[in-house]
Parts: sequence; C-alpha cells; structure tokens
Amino acid sequence: MFGITAPVLIALLILIGIAMFFGAMAVRRIQLRRTLGTFDASIRTPQGKWMMVIGRYGPGHVDLLRFFSVSPVPRFQLSRRGLDITGTRRATDDEASRIPPGFIVVMLTRNGEELLLAMDYRDYTGFSAWLEAGPIAGSWQI
Repeated sequence: MFGITAPVLIALLILIGIAMFFGAMAVRRIQLRRTLGTFDASIRTPQGKWMMVIGRYGPGHVDLLRFFSVSPVPRFQLSRRGLDITGTRRATDDEASRIPPGFIVVMLTRNGEELLLAMDYRDYTGFSAWLEAGPIAGSWQI
C-alpha cells in the first residue's frame, strides 16, 4: 500500500508552494508586459545596490515595481515634476555584473538628489521623450 509520511508531505507542500510563487510571478510579469508603457530597468537603491525593476508609465510619474515579486505595489515612484536627466554613461566594470548586458546608466536628479537608472537604449529614448513631454514648469499646478 502507498503511504505518505509527514516529512514527504511537508516537502511536497513546500515544493507546491514554491511552484505557485514562481507561477504567480510569471503571470504578474506577463500581465505587466501586456500593458502599454512598461519597460525593464534597474535602479540603484539608497543602500547602493542595483535592483531589477519593471517600469510603468503613469500620467505624471513612473512606477518601478520589483522584478522578482508578486506584489502589485510599486517599490519606487519617480514623479515627472522635479526629475531631470543629467546624462548617460556606460556601466562601470563593477556595475556591469549587477545590471543586464547592453543597458546604459541614466543619471537623474530629483530635487537635488542623484538617482541612477539603468535601461536599454531604446527604453531610454522613450523615457527621455516622456520626461521632456511633461508640462512646462509653472504653466499649471497639480
């Protein structure tokens, strides 16, 4: 007769839980990528680490959602107001191992604070166009 012991059952439940987590993560990523205005990027966190994110354009902001997560809540949000591009550069040797190959590092300032966002050049052109297409400063209030 076939009998399942408690350790085997626990291991099986853990494996099913892991599979469900990765499945939910894949479904979330597919749903995000189906909508217009999303792009893959990496952001340097305040702790100095690079985190892979999925960017999603909003009316006056960009939501940055963690790449390896099931949460629909953005980890970071970059408001268009006060955000300026100060330049781009290639990744340094130290950064090259932490961000996807072919990404450029976009140097941004937000109210005097420096931010680094890495993305593909094609996504950068869309990001810079979105940022430049914002309202003229002082023309209307949000």
